[in-house]
Amino acid sequence: MSAAEAAASEGVSSDAAPRLNKPKHVQYWKRCLKVYLPDYYTANDSTRMALAFFTVSALDLLGVLDESMKEEERRGYIDWIYNCQHPDGGFKGFPGGSGNQWDPATVPATCFALLSLLVLRDDLTRVKRRECLLWLNRMQRGDGSFGETLSGEGKVEGGYDSRFGYTATCVRWILRGNAEGEVDGVPDVDVDAFVRCVRAAEAYDGGISEAPFHEAHGGFTYCAVSALAFLDRISSLSSIPLTVQWLASRQTLTLTSLDVLSTDGDEATAPAVVSTPPSPSSPGFDVPAELRCSPAGFNGRCNKLADTCYVFWIMGSLCNLSALDVVNVPAAREYLLEQTAHRIGGFGKSPEDPPDLYHSFLGLAALALGGGEVPPFAEVKPLVPAACVSVETCEFLVGLPWRREVGPREPEAIERYLG
Repeated sequence: MSAAEAAASEGVSSDAAPRLNKPKHVQYWKRCLKVYLPDYYTANDSTRMALAFFTVSALDLLGVLDESMKEEERRGYIDWIYNCQHPDGGFKGFPGGSGNQWDPATVPATCFALLSLLVLRDDLTRVKRRECLLWLNRMQRGDGSFGETLSGEGKVEGGYDSRFGYTATCVRWILRGNAEGEVDGVPDVDVDAFVRCVRAAEAYDGGISEAPFHEAHGGFTYCAVSALAFLDRISSLSSIPLTVQWLASRQTLTLTSLDVLSTDGDEATAPAVVSTPPSPSSPGFDVPAELRCSPAGFNGRCNKLADTCYVFWIMGSLCNLSALDVVNVPAAREYLLEQTAHRIGGFGKSPEDPPDLYHSFLGLAALALGGGEVPPFAEVKPLVPAACVSVETCEFLVGLPWRREVGPREPEAIERYLG
C-alpha cells in the first residue's frame, strides 16, 4: 500500500490538512451504544451514567444520533435515565440497588443525566426539579464548595475540588438558568461563597488547582472556569490575562517519553511550548517557525506529556475566556487526528494507545471547539465549551417553554454560542 493510500485509509489526506475518518468514529460509537463494553469497564459500573453521556453526545456531535437509534430505542434510553432518578432529588450513576446508603444520587451523575436527556431531546418535564434544586442546596458546604453525594446521615461526602463545583453549577444552569432569587420556592445556592472557593484555589502562575496552595492543573482549571461561566462570573478571576498565559503554556511538542527534536544537528529534548505567530492577544511565546507546523497537543501540568483529554480541557477553557487564538489550533487538531485517533475509531489517551470512551469523547469535543476567528472542525457539530454538548442541544434547552420562564437570560459565555 502506498503512503497516500495508507493515509487515506486512516482518514488523513497526504497533501492537505488531516481529516477525521468519520465512518470509523461513527462505527466505534455505535458499537459502544449497541453492544457490551469490554470487561475492563466493569469497574465503571457505578458511573454508567457518564459512559451513557459520552456515547450519546459523541453521536450527536458526529450528526448521526437520530439514525443510530429507532424511536423506540430512544424512548428506552430516556426511560433508563429516569429510572436512575432519586425520589429525594438528583440522579444515581446506575440503576442498581435501592436507598441512599447503597446508591445515592451524586452531583456528577445528575449533571450527566440531565445533559444526556437534553441530547436525546427530552423536555425534562419528568425531572423532579424542585426536589433536585433542594438537594443541590444541601450538597453545598458552609465554605461554598460542593461535594459529590450525601451520606445516610445527611453529611456531604466527596472531594472539595472544582469538578463537583462544575457539575453542580451545570445542574443549576440547566434547571434554573441565570435566574436570581427563588425558583419553585427554592433559594439559590451561595454563588459568592463558591466563587471564593475558586479564587482560593488559584495558583501564583494563573492556573487553578485542586485546593489552595496546590499545583495548577488543566482539568481543574477547565472545571473552575466553566463553573464561573455558568454563573456569569468569569470576571471574578484574579487575572484573566495570567490565566490565559498559563493555559497557552500547556501546548507542547513533547508527545511521548521518546520524543526528541534536533534543530542544530544535536539531539535535544523537545521544547515544552509551541505557539501561534505573535498576535495582539498572544502572551508572546517565541518558537522557531518550522516547529509551528508540528503536531502539538496539550499537557495538564508543567513538564508533563501531551494527552488527548487536555486538548479539550485547555482549549475549552480558552474558549470560555474568548482567547482561543493564543494557541496553535491547527497543530492541536493535527495532534488529535494524526497521533491519538485510532484506526478502529475513537481516540486514545496518548499516541499508540487504544481508544476509550473518555478520551474518545473529549477528542471529538476538542475538534468541535471554535471561537472568534477559529471555526470548529468541519466534520463535527459546533459545541458550547462550558456545557460540553452541541450548540443545537443548548439551543433546545433554552427554547423549552418552562426554561424560558425560569431563566430568560443566559450567561454571556453561553449566549455568544447560541443562535
